[in-house]
Amino acid sequence: MKSSIAPVRWTPPPAPPVRHPKGIDVEVVALPGAGPEDTLIDDDGSVLTGLYDGRILRVSADGKTISTLADTGGRPLGLEWLPDGKVLICDANRGLLTLDKDNRITTLLSEIDGRPMRFCNNADVTEDGTIYFTDSSTRFGIDEWMADLLEHSTTGSVYRRTPDGELTRLATGRGFPNGVALSSDRRTLFWAETATYGLYKLDLTAEGAEPVQIAEIPGLPDNIARGSDGLIWVAVGSPRNAVLDLLLPKHPVLRKVVWSLPDALKPKAADIIEIQAYDETGELIHDLRAKHPAFHMPTGVRERDGKVWLGSIGTSSLATFPTPTS
Repeated sequence: MKSSIAPVRWTPPPAPPVRHPKGIDVEVVALPGAGPEDTLIDDDGSVLTGLYDGRILRVSADGKTISTLADTGGRPLGLEWLPDGKVLICDANRGLLTLDKDNRITTLLSEIDGRPMRFCNNADVTEDGTIYFTDSSTRFGIDEWMADLLEHSTTGSVYRRTPDGELTRLATGRGFPNGVALSSDRRTLFWAETATYGLYKLDLTAEGAEPVQIAEIPGLPDNIARGSDGLIWVAVGSPRNAVLDLLLPKHPVLRKVVWSLPDALKPKAADIIEIQAYDETGELIHDLRAKHPAFHMPTGVRERDGKVWLGSIGTSSLATFPTPTS
């Protein structure tokens, strides 16, 4: 049964000026399953991704060999390497999990303050194993992510978990916090908020520091990751939706009506690929756009050693392209 929503009024920032993204060509790798949300690159160039049905796949660097490593029994989203070589999995339904070299799944964290996590989303990890991660919503799970955007109740939080298990809430009341990335010196944490179209930073060295928005994303940002080029890469799941922007500041009943519509009539992600990359001051370095019949709605982005890989919850493929020059 579909959840009910209690919309909160919010006035979006003005739409960004007309952009002229650089056109790029992408190649795609078809997968034996849908919804490869994130990508994680191994030392040999192979790519790990998690599917809607819970499987974790490994795709060879040339895309020709695909193997199943494990099944989380949930919905794997963000993937990161841990210092001991295990893979950290943000499973929307099960919380923080680990995948070891023998392909065994172990639960690291499933509850916060006695509450099961409803939307464990993305993470980054320091050299000592400290994990920074997002829990995007306490109201809705992965299957109703659009409800959270329509409601705009900002129940998401950003957390830190130290290797000894100590958990600290770094920011709360956030608008669907999503992708997470640490600065090169690990002194600053960056994250994207899908519901507020923002890229934020938090000074980890100053007690009581507040998040600061450093960039306005021209759409719905999803996962982010710091590339080997030092930039913060942002997957823009879809450009800003004019209907959603129009509804957000108006009477909440209008969004209730939209939520009650059949899925076929609800706003949808645009059929394009948009990726951006920022430096750590928030300056836009790359603004990229592409189209491909087998790929759209990028939700994961990873740059490493001259190559960018993309994941998407809206397709059954990964996409890739060479790192552009500045």
